[in-house]
Amino acid sequence: MSITTSMIYHRTWIIGAALAAPILPVSSQVPPNLVFIMADQYRGDALGCVGKEPVKTPCLDKLASEGILFTNAISSYPVSSPARAMLMTGMYPLHNKVVGNCNSQTAPYDVELPQEARCWSDVLKEMNYQTGYIGKWHLDSPHKPYVDTYNNRGKVAWNEWCPPERRHGFDHWIAYGTYDYHLKPMYWDTTAPRDSFYYVNQWGPAYEADKAIEYIQAQKENKQPFALVVSMNPPHTGYELVPDNYKAMYRDLNVEALCANRPDIPTKGTEMGDYFRDNIRNYYACVTGVDENVGRIVDELKRNGLFKNTIIVFTSDHGICMGAHNHAGKDIFYEESMRIPMIISWPEKIQPRKDEHLMIAFADLYPSLLSMMGFRKEIPETVQTFDLSREILGESRREVVQPYYFVQFDNHATGYRGLRTATHTFVVHAQNGIIDETVLFDRTKDPYQINNIAEHSPKLVRQFREQLKKWLHHTHDSFANYLTPNK
Repeated sequence: MSITTSMIYHRTWIIGAALAAPILPVSSQVPPNLVFIMADQYRGDALGCVGKEPVKTPCLDKLASEGILFTNAISSYPVSSPARAMLMTGMYPLHNKVVGNCNSQTAPYDVELPQEARCWSDVLKEMNYQTGYIGKWHLDSPHKPYVDTYNNRGKVAWNEWCPPERRHGFDHWIAYGTYDYHLKPMYWDTTAPRDSFYYVNQWGPAYEADKAIEYIQAQKENKQPFALVVSMNPPHTGYELVPDNYKAMYRDLNVEALCANRPDIPTKGTEMGDYFRDNIRNYYACVTGVDENVGRIVDELKRNGLFKNTIIVFTSDHGICMGAHNHAGKDIFYEESMRIPMIISWPEKIQPRKDEHLMIAFADLYPSLLSMMGFRKEIPETVQTFDLSREILGESRREVVQPYYFVQFDNHATGYRGLRTATHTFVVHAQNGIIDETVLFDRTKDPYQINNIAEHSPKLVRQFREQLKKWLHHTHDSFANYLTPNK
Protein backbone atom coordinates (compact mmCIF):
# COMPACT_ATOMS: atom_id res chain seq x y z
CA MET A 1 0.00 0.00 0.00
CA SER A 2 1.41 3.40 -0.94
CA ILE A 3 1.87 6.25 1.54
CA THR A 4 -0.99 8.13 -0.11
CA THR A 5 -3.34 5.18 0.08
CA SER A 6 -2.47 4.43 3.68
CA MET A 7 -3.24 8.03 4.58
CA ILE A 8 -6.61 7.70 2.87
CA TYR A 9 -7.59 4.78 5.06
CA HIS A 10 -6.32 6.58 8.16
CA ARG A 11 -5.70 3.56 10.36
CA THR A 12 -4.52 6.00 12.99
CA TRP A 13 -7.16 8.26 14.51
CA ILE A 14 -8.60 5.29 16.43
CA ILE A 15 -10.58 6.74 19.31
CA GLY A 16 -11.62 3.48 20.93
CA ALA A 17 -13.72 1.61 18.43
CA ALA A 18 -16.22 -0.93 19.70
CA LEU A 19 -14.92 -4.46 20.19
CA ALA A 20 -15.53 -6.67 17.21
CA ALA A 21 -18.66 -8.76 17.60
CA PRO A 22 -18.49 -12.50 16.97
CA ILE A 23 -19.83 -13.77 13.68
CA LEU A 24 -22.79 -16.09 13.84
CA PRO A 25 -22.44 -19.39 11.99
CA VAL A 26 -23.91 -19.48 8.51
CA SER A 27 -26.69 -22.08 8.33
CA SER A 28 -27.08 -21.96 4.57
CA GLN A 29 -24.97 -21.31 1.51
CA VAL A 30 -27.90 -19.72 -0.29
CA PRO A 31 -26.95 -16.19 -1.45
CA PRO A 32 -28.63 -13.57 0.73
CA ASN A 33 -31.51 -11.42 -0.43
CA LEU A 34 -31.23 -7.66 -0.10
CA VAL A 35 -33.98 -5.26 0.92
CA PHE A 36 -32.65 -1.70 0.82
CA ILE A 37 -35.03 0.88 2.30
CA MET A 38 -34.23 4.58 2.30
CA ALA A 39 -36.28 7.57 3.37
CA ASP A 40 -35.34 10.95 1.91
CA GLN A 41 -34.11 13.71 4.20
CA TYR A 42 -34.15 11.64 7.41
CA ARG A 43 -31.89 13.02 10.17
CA GLY A 44 -29.56 10.63 11.97
CA ASP A 45 -30.87 11.45 15.44
CA ALA A 46 -34.55 11.02 14.50
CA LEU A 47 -34.79 7.46 15.85
CA GLY A 48 -36.37 6.66 19.18
CA CYS A 49 -33.62 4.17 20.02
CA VAL A 50 -30.94 6.87 19.63
CA GLY A 51 -32.58 8.77 22.49
CA LYS A 52 -31.87 12.31 21.31
CA GLU A 53 -35.15 13.45 19.73
CA PRO A 54 -38.74 12.91 21.00
CA VAL A 55 -39.78 10.84 18.01
CA LYS A 56 -41.69 7.54 17.97
CA THR A 57 -40.10 4.79 15.82
CA PRO A 58 -41.00 1.44 17.41
CA CYS A 59 -40.54 -0.61 14.23
CA LEU A 60 -37.11 0.79 13.43
CA ASP A 61 -36.12 0.47 17.08
CA LYS A 62 -36.98 -3.24 16.88
CA LEU A 63 -35.04 -3.63 13.61
CA ALA A 64 -32.07 -1.90 15.26
CA SER A 65 -32.25 -4.40 18.14
CA GLU A 66 -32.09 -7.23 15.58
CA GLY A 67 -29.12 -5.85 13.65
CA ILE A 68 -26.49 -3.11 13.83
CA LEU A 69 -27.44 0.45 14.71
CA PHE A 70 -24.77 2.80 13.34
CA THR A 71 -24.92 6.16 15.10
CA ASN A 72 -22.02 7.73 13.19
CA ALA A 73 -23.21 7.31 9.59
CA ILE A 74 -23.04 10.23 7.17
CA SER A 75 -23.94 11.40 3.69
CA SER A 76 -20.80 12.38 1.74
CA TYR A 77 -22.77 14.96 -0.26
CA PRO A 78 -26.07 15.77 1.51
CA VAL A 79 -28.17 16.48 -1.57
CA SER A 80 -30.56 13.98 -3.16
CA SER A 81 -29.16 13.27 -6.64
CA PRO A 82 -25.43 13.42 -5.77
CA ALA A 83 -25.91 11.18 -2.75
CA ARG A 84 -27.93 8.65 -4.75
CA ALA A 85 -25.45 8.66 -7.61
CA MET A 86 -22.58 7.95 -5.21
CA LEU A 87 -24.58 5.08 -3.72
CA MET A 88 -25.33 3.60 -7.14
CA THR A 89 -21.85 4.02 -8.66
CA GLY A 90 -19.46 4.03 -5.70
CA MET A 91 -17.81 7.05 -7.33
CA TYR A 92 -17.52 10.61 -6.05
CA PRO A 93 -19.37 13.42 -7.85
CA LEU A 94 -16.70 14.59 -10.28
CA HIS A 95 -16.40 11.04 -11.60
CA ASN A 96 -20.04 9.98 -11.76
CA LYS A 97 -21.06 13.37 -13.24
CA VAL A 98 -23.88 13.99 -10.73
CA VAL A 99 -22.45 17.10 -9.12
CA GLY A 100 -25.84 18.60 -8.25
CA ASN A 101 -29.52 17.76 -8.30
CA CYS A 102 -30.89 16.47 -11.60
CA ASN A 103 -33.15 19.21 -12.98
CA SER A 104 -33.48 21.46 -16.01
CA GLN A 105 -30.81 23.88 -14.73
CA THR A 106 -28.17 21.17 -14.50
CA ALA A 107 -29.31 19.23 -17.58
CA PRO A 108 -27.08 21.22 -20.00
CA TYR A 109 -24.08 19.98 -18.00
CA ASP A 110 -25.15 16.30 -18.35
CA VAL A 111 -25.87 16.02 -14.64
CA GLU A 112 -27.48 12.59 -14.52
CA LEU A 113 -26.48 9.02 -13.76
CA PRO A 114 -24.43 7.79 -16.75
CA GLN A 115 -25.95 4.88 -18.60
CA GLU A 116 -22.51 3.30 -18.95
CA ALA A 117 -21.80 3.31 -15.19
CA ARG A 118 -21.64 -0.14 -13.61
CA CYS A 119 -23.89 0.13 -10.61
CA TRP A 120 -24.16 -2.42 -7.80
CA SER A 121 -27.58 -3.34 -9.18
CA ASP A 122 -25.96 -4.17 -12.53
CA VAL A 123 -23.59 -6.51 -10.68
CA LEU A 124 -26.41 -8.27 -8.84
CA LYS A 125 -28.38 -8.66 -12.05
CA GLU A 126 -25.35 -10.31 -13.63
CA MET A 127 -25.17 -12.60 -10.56
CA ASN A 128 -28.68 -13.89 -11.39
CA TYR A 129 -30.60 -11.79 -8.84
CA GLN A 130 -34.21 -10.75 -9.32
CA THR A 131 -34.19 -6.96 -8.96
CA GLY A 132 -36.84 -4.40 -8.13
CA TYR A 133 -37.02 -0.65 -7.51
CA ILE A 134 -39.97 1.10 -5.88
CA GLY A 135 -40.22 4.85 -5.21
CA LYS A 136 -38.07 7.91 -5.76
CA TRP A 137 -35.16 7.69 -8.23
CA HIS A 138 -34.09 11.29 -9.08
CA LEU A 139 -31.15 10.39 -11.32
CA ASP A 140 -32.37 11.50 -14.77
CA SER A 141 -32.24 14.98 -16.29
CA PRO A 142 -35.59 16.43 -17.42
CA HIS A 143 -35.81 17.16 -21.14
CA LYS A 144 -38.33 18.91 -23.35
CA PRO A 145 -41.18 18.49 -23.79
CA TYR A 146 -41.26 18.15 -20.01
CA VAL A 147 -43.45 15.54 -18.38
CA ASP A 148 -46.68 17.32 -17.40
CA THR A 149 -46.46 17.22 -13.60
CA TYR A 150 -46.79 20.15 -11.20
CA ASN A 151 -43.04 20.31 -10.48
CA ASN A 152 -42.19 20.68 -14.18
CA ARG A 153 -44.34 23.76 -14.82
CA GLY A 154 -42.26 26.41 -13.06
CA LYS A 155 -38.94 28.03 -13.81
CA VAL A 156 -37.11 24.76 -13.07
CA ALA A 157 -38.28 21.32 -14.22
CA TRP A 158 -37.50 18.47 -11.82
CA ASN A 159 -39.34 15.29 -12.72
CA GLU A 160 -38.39 12.80 -15.44
CA TRP A 161 -39.15 9.26 -16.56
CA CYS A 162 -36.36 6.72 -16.47
CA PRO A 163 -36.34 4.59 -19.65
CA PRO A 164 -35.66 0.85 -19.26
CA GLU A 165 -32.16 1.06 -20.68
CA ARG A 166 -31.18 3.49 -17.89
CA ARG A 167 -32.51 1.44 -14.96
CA HIS A 168 -29.23 -0.34 -14.26
CA GLY A 169 -30.46 -3.88 -13.95
CA PHE A 170 -33.73 -3.23 -12.15
CA ASP A 171 -36.37 -5.36 -13.90
CA HIS A 172 -39.35 -4.59 -11.66
CA TRP A 173 -40.00 -0.83 -11.68
CA ILE A 174 -42.62 1.26 -9.86
CA ALA A 175 -40.89 4.60 -9.62
CA TYR A 176 -40.71 8.32 -10.45
CA GLY A 177 -38.00 10.93 -10.74
CA THR A 178 -38.84 13.35 -7.95
CA TYR A 179 -42.29 14.46 -6.84
CA ASP A 180 -43.16 15.89 -3.44
CA TYR A 181 -46.94 15.73 -3.24
CA HIS A 182 -46.83 12.84 -0.77
CA LEU A 183 -50.60 12.40 -0.38
CA LYS A 184 -51.13 11.87 -4.10
CA PRO A 185 -47.87 10.51 -5.50
CA MET A 186 -47.25 9.52 -9.11
CA TYR A 187 -45.42 6.55 -10.63
CA TRP A 188 -44.37 4.83 -13.81
CA ASP A 189 -44.76 1.06 -13.93
CA THR A 190 -42.21 -1.27 -15.51
CA THR A 191 -43.60 -1.21 -19.05
CA ALA A 192 -45.18 2.27 -19.01
CA PRO A 193 -43.99 4.75 -21.67
CA ARG A 194 -43.03 8.30 -20.71
CA ASP A 195 -46.55 9.72 -21.09
CA SER A 196 -48.29 6.97 -19.10
CA PHE A 197 -47.64 7.72 -15.43
CA TYR A 198 -50.43 7.36 -12.90
CA TYR A 199 -51.45 8.95 -9.60
CA VAL A 200 -52.32 7.18 -6.35
CA ASN A 201 -54.73 8.51 -3.73
CA GLN A 202 -52.60 7.13 -0.92
CA TRP A 203 -49.69 8.36 1.16
CA GLY A 204 -46.50 7.51 -0.72
CA PRO A 205 -44.76 5.29 1.88
CA ALA A 206 -47.95 3.26 2.46
CA TYR A 207 -48.39 2.58 -1.26
CA GLU A 208 -44.72 1.72 -1.67
CA ALA A 209 -44.87 -0.67 1.28
CA ASP A 210 -47.93 -2.32 -0.32
CA LYS A 211 -45.98 -2.84 -3.53
CA ALA A 212 -42.92 -4.09 -1.66
CA ILE A 213 -45.08 -6.63 0.17
CA GLU A 214 -46.51 -7.83 -3.16
CA TYR A 215 -42.98 -8.19 -4.51
CA ILE A 216 -41.80 -10.17 -1.47
CA GLN A 217 -44.81 -12.48 -1.68
CA ALA A 218 -44.00 -13.17 -5.33
CA GLN A 219 -40.40 -14.09 -4.41
CA LYS A 220 -41.30 -16.68 -1.77
CA GLU A 221 -41.26 -19.64 -4.15
CA ASN A 222 -38.61 -18.20 -6.46
CA LYS A 223 -35.32 -20.07 -6.38
CA GLN A 224 -33.36 -16.96 -7.35
CA PRO A 225 -32.23 -14.49 -4.70
CA PHE A 226 -33.69 -11.00 -4.97
CA ALA A 227 -32.64 -7.42 -4.35
CA LEU A 228 -35.36 -4.83 -3.73
CA VAL A 229 -34.98 -1.07 -3.19
CA VAL A 230 -37.81 0.84 -1.53
CA SER A 231 -37.13 4.57 -1.79
CA MET A 232 -39.62 6.61 0.25
CA ASN A 233 -39.82 10.39 -0.17
CA PRO A 234 -41.03 11.52 3.30
CA PRO A 235 -39.77 13.00 5.54
CA HIS A 236 -38.71 15.19 2.61
CA THR A 237 -40.13 18.72 2.36
CA GLY A 238 -43.89 18.70 2.16
CA TYR A 239 -43.88 17.84 5.85
CA GLU A 240 -47.54 18.75 6.25
CA LEU A 241 -48.54 16.18 3.59
CA VAL A 242 -48.81 13.32 6.06
CA PRO A 243 -51.91 11.42 7.28
CA ASP A 244 -53.71 12.96 10.28
CA ASN A 245 -53.25 9.90 12.52
CA TYR A 246 -49.49 10.51 12.54
CA LYS A 247 -49.92 14.24 13.11
CA ALA A 248 -52.11 13.50 16.14
CA MET A 249 -49.19 11.73 17.84
CA TYR A 250 -47.26 15.00 18.09
CA ARG A 251 -50.05 17.48 18.69
CA ASP A 252 -48.97 17.99 22.31
CA LEU A 253 -45.22 17.99 21.71
CA ASN A 254 -43.55 20.77 23.73
CA VAL A 255 -41.49 22.32 20.97
CA GLU A 256 -40.10 25.09 23.18
CA ALA A 257 -38.69 22.52 25.58
CA LEU A 258 -37.02 20.82 22.63
CA CYS A 259 -35.56 24.12 21.41
CA ALA A 260 -34.34 25.03 24.89
CA ASN A 261 -31.85 22.17 24.74
CA ARG A 262 -30.65 22.97 21.22
CA PRO A 263 -28.28 25.97 20.94
CA ASP A 264 -28.26 25.52 17.15
CA ILE A 265 -31.98 26.40 16.88
CA PRO A 266 -32.55 30.16 16.43
CA THR A 267 -34.86 31.92 18.86
CA LYS A 268 -38.59 32.19 18.45
CA GLY A 269 -39.57 35.16 16.31
CA THR A 270 -36.67 34.76 13.88
CA GLU A 271 -37.28 33.42 10.38
CA MET A 272 -35.41 30.16 10.84
CA GLY A 273 -36.40 29.76 14.47
CA ASP A 274 -40.05 29.92 13.48
CA TYR A 275 -39.44 27.66 10.49
CA PHE A 276 -38.16 24.94 12.79
CA ARG A 277 -41.02 25.37 15.24
CA ASP A 278 -43.63 25.37 12.46
CA ASN A 279 -42.38 22.14 10.89
CA ILE A 280 -40.86 19.87 13.51
CA ARG A 281 -44.16 18.24 14.59
CA ASN A 282 -45.04 17.31 11.02
CA TYR A 283 -41.48 16.15 10.36
CA TYR A 284 -41.76 13.74 13.26
CA ALA A 285 -45.18 12.65 12.01
CA CYS A 286 -43.61 11.76 8.65
CA VAL A 287 -40.85 9.84 10.41
CA THR A 288 -43.36 7.82 12.42
CA GLY A 289 -45.34 7.08 9.27
CA VAL A 290 -42.21 5.86 7.52
CA ASP A 291 -41.40 3.75 10.56
CA GLU A 292 -44.77 1.98 10.46
CA ASN A 293 -44.40 1.12 6.79
CA VAL A 294 -40.83 -0.13 7.18
CA GLY A 295 -42.23 -2.37 9.90
CA ARG A 296 -44.83 -3.76 7.49
CA ILE A 297 -42.10 -4.72 5.00
CA VAL A 298 -39.94 -6.37 7.67
CA ASP A 299 -42.95 -8.27 9.05
CA GLU A 300 -43.68 -9.61 5.56
CA LEU A 301 -40.14 -10.94 5.26
CA LYS A 302 -40.61 -12.72 8.58
CA ARG A 303 -44.01 -14.14 7.62
CA ASN A 304 -42.54 -15.61 4.45
CA GLY A 305 -39.50 -17.14 6.16
CA LEU A 306 -37.10 -14.76 4.37
CA PHE A 307 -35.92 -12.61 7.26
CA LYS A 308 -32.89 -14.62 8.43
CA ASN A 309 -31.11 -14.70 5.09
CA THR A 310 -32.08 -11.22 3.93
CA ILE A 311 -29.78 -8.24 4.42
CA ILE A 312 -32.07 -5.38 5.40
CA VAL A 313 -30.69 -1.87 5.20
CA PHE A 314 -32.54 1.19 6.45
CA THR A 315 -30.91 4.54 5.81
CA SER A 316 -31.28 7.95 4.11
CA ASP A 317 -29.55 9.96 1.42
CA HIS A 318 -29.07 12.94 3.76
CA GLY A 319 -30.50 14.80 6.73
CA ILE A 320 -31.95 18.32 6.99
CA CYS A 321 -31.20 21.44 9.03
CA MET A 322 -34.79 22.70 8.97
CA GLY A 323 -33.78 26.03 10.51
CA ALA A 324 -30.85 24.87 12.62
CA HIS A 325 -27.82 27.12 12.21
CA ASN A 326 -30.13 29.53 10.33
CA HIS A 327 -30.19 27.08 7.43
CA ALA A 328 -33.42 25.63 6.05
CA GLY A 329 -31.94 23.04 3.71
CA LYS A 330 -29.36 20.26 3.67
CA ASP A 331 -26.51 21.23 1.35
CA ILE A 332 -24.23 22.15 4.25
CA PHE A 333 -21.64 20.58 6.56
CA TYR A 334 -23.61 20.62 9.82
CA GLU A 335 -24.43 17.35 11.57
CA GLU A 336 -28.19 17.83 11.10
CA SER A 337 -27.59 17.69 7.36
CA MET A 338 -24.76 15.18 7.08
CA ARG A 339 -25.64 12.53 9.65
CA ILE A 340 -28.12 9.87 8.60
CA PRO A 341 -29.75 6.84 10.20
CA MET A 342 -28.30 3.46 9.30
CA ILE A 343 -29.47 0.03 10.42
CA ILE A 344 -28.22 -3.21 8.87
CA SER A 345 -29.81 -6.54 9.78
CA TRP A 346 -28.77 -10.02 8.64
CA PRO A 347 -29.54 -12.65 11.28
CA GLU A 348 -27.65 -15.36 9.40
CA LYS A 349 -24.36 -13.52 9.88
CA ILE A 350 -24.67 -10.44 12.06
CA GLN A 351 -25.03 -10.38 15.83
CA PRO A 352 -27.05 -7.37 17.05
CA ARG A 353 -25.04 -4.47 18.40
CA LYS A 354 -24.83 -0.70 18.55
CA ASP A 355 -21.82 0.79 16.77
CA GLU A 356 -21.08 4.34 17.84
CA HIS A 357 -17.63 4.53 16.29
CA LEU A 358 -17.50 3.30 12.71
CA MET A 359 -17.85 6.27 10.36
CA ILE A 360 -19.70 4.71 7.48
CA ALA A 361 -21.05 6.76 4.57
CA PHE A 362 -24.16 6.21 2.47
CA ALA A 363 -21.89 5.72 -0.56
CA ASP A 364 -19.81 3.05 1.19
CA LEU A 365 -22.78 0.69 0.99
CA TYR A 366 -21.98 -0.14 -2.66
CA PRO A 367 -18.74 -2.06 -2.06
CA SER A 368 -19.63 -3.07 1.48
CA LEU A 369 -22.86 -4.84 0.57
CA LEU A 370 -21.44 -6.54 -2.51
CA SER A 371 -18.54 -7.88 -0.43
CA MET A 372 -20.91 -9.10 2.29
CA MET A 373 -22.98 -10.89 -0.35
CA GLY A 374 -19.94 -12.72 -1.73
CA PHE A 375 -19.23 -10.54 -4.75
CA ARG A 376 -16.06 -8.69 -3.76
CA LYS A 377 -14.32 -9.76 -6.97
CA GLU A 378 -17.13 -8.24 -9.04
CA ILE A 379 -16.65 -4.74 -7.59
CA PRO A 380 -15.45 -2.54 -10.48
CA GLU A 381 -12.12 -0.75 -10.25
CA THR A 382 -14.03 2.50 -10.73
CA VAL A 383 -15.44 2.28 -7.19
CA GLN A 384 -13.81 4.87 -4.92
CA THR A 385 -15.76 4.47 -1.68
CA PHE A 386 -14.80 2.32 1.29
CA ASP A 387 -15.47 -1.40 1.56
CA LEU A 388 -16.40 -1.69 5.24
CA SER A 389 -17.80 -5.21 5.02
CA ARG A 390 -15.31 -6.65 7.52
CA GLU A 391 -16.20 -3.95 10.03
CA ILE A 392 -19.91 -4.54 9.49
CA LEU A 393 -19.52 -8.30 9.91
CA GLY A 394 -17.45 -7.83 13.05
CA GLU A 395 -14.24 -9.23 11.58
CA SER A 396 -12.23 -6.03 11.98
CA ARG A 397 -12.32 -2.57 13.45
CA ARG A 398 -10.93 0.77 12.34
CA GLU A 399 -11.84 4.42 12.16
CA VAL A 400 -12.25 5.91 8.69
CA VAL A 401 -11.89 9.60 8.04
CA GLN A 402 -14.75 10.38 5.69
CA PRO A 403 -14.42 12.92 2.87
CA TYR A 404 -17.35 14.99 1.70
CA TYR A 405 -18.12 17.22 -1.24
CA PHE A 406 -20.24 20.23 -2.12
CA VAL A 407 -19.69 21.11 -5.77
CA GLN A 408 -21.05 24.00 -7.80
CA PHE A 409 -22.31 22.15 -10.86
CA ASP A 410 -21.24 24.76 -13.42
CA ASN A 411 -17.87 25.61 -11.86
CA HIS A 412 -15.83 22.89 -10.14
CA ALA A 413 -13.40 25.54 -8.87
CA THR A 414 -16.12 26.77 -6.53
CA GLY A 415 -17.58 24.82 -3.63
CA TYR A 416 -16.73 23.03 -0.41
CA ARG A 417 -14.56 20.01 0.34
CA GLY A 418 -14.00 18.56 3.77
CA LEU A 419 -13.15 15.73 6.12
CA ARG A 420 -15.10 14.34 9.04
CA THR A 421 -13.03 12.51 11.66
CA ALA A 422 -14.11 10.87 14.90
CA THR A 423 -13.69 14.20 16.67
CA HIS A 424 -13.64 17.04 14.13
CA THR A 425 -15.38 18.48 11.11
CA PHE A 426 -13.02 20.30 8.74
CA VAL A 427 -14.23 22.29 5.72
CA VAL A 428 -12.67 24.59 3.16
CA HIS A 429 -14.49 26.69 0.60
CA ALA A 430 -13.06 27.96 -2.68
CA GLN A 431 -14.42 30.68 -4.93
CA ASN A 432 -13.03 30.35 -8.46
CA GLY A 433 -10.04 28.43 -7.18
CA ILE A 434 -9.23 30.72 -4.24
CA ILE A 435 -9.76 29.42 -0.69
CA ASP A 436 -11.88 32.05 1.04
CA GLU A 437 -13.26 30.17 4.06
CA THR A 438 -12.00 27.55 6.50
CA VAL A 439 -14.23 25.92 9.09
CA LEU A 440 -13.16 23.64 11.93
CA PHE A 441 -15.43 22.23 14.63
CA ASP A 442 -14.37 20.09 17.56
CA ARG A 443 -17.50 17.99 17.98
CA THR A 444 -16.36 16.45 21.26
CA LYS A 445 -16.38 19.85 22.96
CA ASP A 446 -18.92 21.52 20.66
CA PRO A 447 -21.44 18.87 19.49
CA TYR A 448 -23.82 21.48 18.05
CA GLN A 449 -21.04 23.07 15.97
CA ILE A 450 -21.45 26.59 17.26
CA ASN A 451 -17.79 27.69 17.48
CA ASN A 452 -15.52 27.73 14.44
CA ILE A 453 -12.04 27.20 15.93
CA ALA A 454 -10.08 27.32 12.65
CA GLU A 455 -8.52 30.72 13.34
CA HIS A 456 -7.23 29.58 16.73
CA SER A 457 -6.03 26.12 15.64
CA PRO A 458 -3.45 26.67 12.88
CA LYS A 459 -1.64 23.39 13.55
CA LEU A 460 -4.83 21.34 13.22
CA VAL A 461 -5.86 23.28 10.13
CA ARG A 462 -2.52 22.53 8.44
CA GLN A 463 -2.80 18.87 9.38
CA PHE A 464 -6.33 18.53 8.02
CA ARG A 465 -5.49 20.46 4.86
CA GLU A 466 -2.66 18.07 4.14
CA GLN A 467 -4.91 15.05 4.72
CA LEU A 468 -7.63 16.53 2.52
CA LYS A 469 -5.16 17.43 -0.22
CA LYS A 470 -3.80 13.85 -0.33
CA TRP A 471 -7.31 12.46 -0.49
CA LEU A 472 -8.33 14.80 -3.32
CA HIS A 473 -5.18 13.94 -5.28
CA HIS A 474 -5.97 10.27 -4.79
CA THR A 475 -9.48 10.75 -6.20
CA HIS A 476 -8.25 13.01 -9.04
CA ASP A 477 -10.11 16.07 -7.81
CA SER A 478 -8.51 19.28 -9.09
CA PHE A 479 -9.69 21.08 -5.96
CA ALA A 480 -6.50 19.70 -4.37
CA ASN A 481 -4.54 22.33 -6.30
CA TYR A 482 -6.21 25.10 -4.31
CA LEU A 483 -5.00 23.79 -0.93
CA THR A 484 -1.73 25.09 0.48
CA PRO A 485 -1.15 23.33 3.80
CA ASN A 486 1.67 25.56 4.98
CA LYS A 487 -0.33 28.75 5.00
